[in-house]
Amino acid sequence: MGDPSRKSLSSDRLFYKIGEISELAELEPYVLRYWETEFPFLKPRKNKTGQRVYTRKDLEIILQIKNLLYKEKYTIAGVRKKFGESVPKKNSVSIQTIQEVRRKLKEILSILK
Repeated sequence: MGDPSRKSLSSDRLFYKIGEISELAELEPYVLRYWETEFPFLKPRKNKTGQRVYTRKDLEIILQIKNLLYKEKYTIAGVRKKFGESVPKKNSVSIQTIQEVRRKLKEILSILK
């Protein structure tokens, strides 16, 4: 059968607090906070009051990390490497893109002179 934690997810909710995610993933909140420091791809948003709010996608990542660490016995570095291959980095910009922007800025500067 399916994963029981998935049955507890409300289909109409977009965000979940750390306590709710902690229960669903069967992990202590301090573990989730620690993982945020170790895995750059796990960055939940914060609401107006500063509370962490997680999405379903965040929960899926957390469950994958938990599986890799606890069942498959990966190290933290091993999980980072594994996700580095499959999770795109949010702020990665290619050198070509930077060079193209630089070229266009130089064109604009020459027009303004």
